[in-house]
Amino acid sequence: MLDARKQNTHTLRTPDWFKTATRWTQLTFVEDDPEKYDPAFWIDVFKRTKSNAVCLSAGGYIAYYPSEVPYHYVSKYLGDKDIFGALVDAARKLDMHVMARVDPHAIHDDAAKAHPEWVMINADGTPRRHWAYPDVWVTNAYGDYNSVFMPEVVKEIVRKYDIDAVFANRWQGHGVDYSEDSARRFKDMSGHALPKKPDAEDPAWQAWVQWRRRVLTDMIAQWDDAVKAIRPHASFIPNMGGASLMEFDLSVVARHCPFLVVDHQGRKGLELGWSAGRNGKRIRATFPDRPVVLITSIGPEEEYRWKDAVTSGEEMQLWINDGTAHGLYAWFTKFNGVVPDKRWVEPVADAFGLQAAVEPVLESMKPTAEIAVVDPSTTLRHWAPEERHSAEKHDLGLYHALVEARLPFELLSDQVLTAENLDRFKLIILANASCLSDAQNAAIRAYVDRGGSVIASYETSLRDEFGKKRDEFGLADVLGARYVSGPRGIVKNTYVALSGDHPINRGFDGAERIMGGTRLIHAEPSADSKTPFLYVPDFPDLPMEEVYPREAPKGAAVIARETGWGGRTVYIPWNIGEIFWEVFAVDHARLIANAVHWALGKTPRVTVKGKGVIDLALRESGEGLALSLFNLTNPMMMKGPIRDNYVLAAQTVSVEIPEGRSVAKAWLVVADRAASFSLGNGRAQVEVPGIDRLEVLHLTWK
Repeated sequence: MLDARKQNTHTLRTPDWFKTATRWTQLTFVEDDPEKYDPAFWIDVFKRTKSNAVCLSAGGYIAYYPSEVPYHYVSKYLGDKDIFGALVDAARKLDMHVMARVDPHAIHDDAAKAHPEWVMINADGTPRRHWAYPDVWVTNAYGDYNSVFMPEVVKEIVRKYDIDAVFANRWQGHGVDYSEDSARRFKDMSGHALPKKPDAEDPAWQAWVQWRRRVLTDMIAQWDDAVKAIRPHASFIPNMGGASLMEFDLSVVARHCPFLVVDHQGRKGLELGWSAGRNGKRIRATFPDRPVVLITSIGPEEEYRWKDAVTSGEEMQLWINDGTAHGLYAWFTKFNGVVPDKRWVEPVADAFGLQAAVEPVLESMKPTAEIAVVDPSTTLRHWAPEERHSAEKHDLGLYHALVEARLPFELLSDQVLTAENLDRFKLIILANASCLSDAQNAAIRAYVDRGGSVIASYETSLRDEFGKKRDEFGLADVLGARYVSGPRGIVKNTYVALSGDHPINRGFDGAERIMGGTRLIHAEPSADSKTPFLYVPDFPDLPMEEVYPREAPKGAAVIARETGWGGRTVYIPWNIGEIFWEVFAVDHARLIANAVHWALGKTPRVTVKGKGVIDLALRESGEGLALSLFNLTNPMMMKGPIRDNYVLAAQTVSVEIPEGRSVAKAWLVVADRAASFSLGNGRAQVEVPGIDRLEVLHLTWK
């Protein structure tokens, strides 16, 4: 049977196989599936969802095929079956791509006793039992288990089965390993003892972050080389989690990962639906031309981990198709091959059907936008992964303000601030890129000298790449702001007052002052800068009789300037992104939108008018453009799961027509019909009728 797989020539793949792997089914087996699950049900799911690729559990913690690797635990329910191999064959008969999933994060007693060096060690020197299932042990991701044992497992799977890739889940480790081996290797490289806790100010912690980064990226290369030595077209595909690529050596990722997988499977707590698209933008921020696959769970994504439950169909479709809107490939995952609740099948099939409908238009185009939010990897790398969400509030607030303002935008990683990458955008936004190197600051300065515009806030450029505070902003000349003191806070009951007549302070009719931030920096504006807002000096918030200002407004709260090179800069020396994310004050949304429109210095290339909240994505080719309009309007927008889908009212889209072109056709891809349009002042105006979940407006030029 295995030889037949090897010789089945119609399933041979090319190195570009992943470009047509756009709709994925993932089935994660549980140990008793060999006896209980129904393979016919899953083959039918492949067909109903129009899946053209599948990811199947193969081995690692448990093998679902007859493994011969010593200490590779085989399911006790497998018997003489090979459920992994059988589904591989079934998928290949449907002309599907196949990826084998391995999970190396835990081992059983026999392996732990024979190889204690494979077990992760706690800070107190004890071997680490699994936090959720104490009968097994957590593996040391940084030692021989992942560098010696798992490559043998990977090679066995690739030799035996007709697959295109190996996908690893939970391969990056779970915190600091305090084994003697890790301690010795770490000290040899850094000179430090292992850090006892995450602490961005601790040199040992920072050194450990770098050491871990090197070990993990070396592992990507090792596993990928092992795969390609057997099947040259195939790859090792690491699960990148829900973050950006800050934890990896980008050169290794560039060489070994032809596409990237984001594992942020759904909304959790007070999370917005646009988070799905943001995941893809964050990966694309580093590798704009590399396909990105978004994993979606059919169950709720809460800390209590109801992994065998089913969330609402609308919630699944929200997550999958917001990814669709931003050009991400769809992937749904089901844990446990036995299906006691089948309510997920139809919603996933509908979402995948919508993905299939828009793929022919979107796949030929590249993401374009005039605006980029800089993803501050250099800053976020100083935070432990479990604490990073606090640092990201600045970026999340700016992100949501741009969504509300209906402005298409991309993300750009501060790891790749090349002239080519920067010059794709008219405006870049640094929500709180506090840590920037001299080289990164120089790249931004050169971008401004070439006519680019910048919006920055709070501590941006106040620290170097190692987190050390500077005496002056690294971008002081760019922002027209000299650092004086701060930050200070948390400060309550703060305000900023409108000052003079400037586009940034328009639209606040009837107000002399609006809410300020809670963390403040004192900055002195340069002579060529304007100050549309000034700080209102602090005054008490209790007793109520004392709640009044004692002094007139003073001190720059917004600094705006014309660069002289064709661009504009805005610096907001307080935590506007963070506080907007926490409070969602409408005045802060207006201030951000005003700053963006002024800094652009022109009417945006695309404007959309109408009611509701829409997540926009713009893609283009030489022949035309496609504007994705994803409907986020729902009373459950900020706390899921969504129960129902609220159809959006008609929208008016205005698009700037490229010089020398005219509109040949306006087409509504989902509705599958032509759209009426009018022309004037170098723009096309298109009426888009009510939007259910997603509509894609496709304009072609002549």
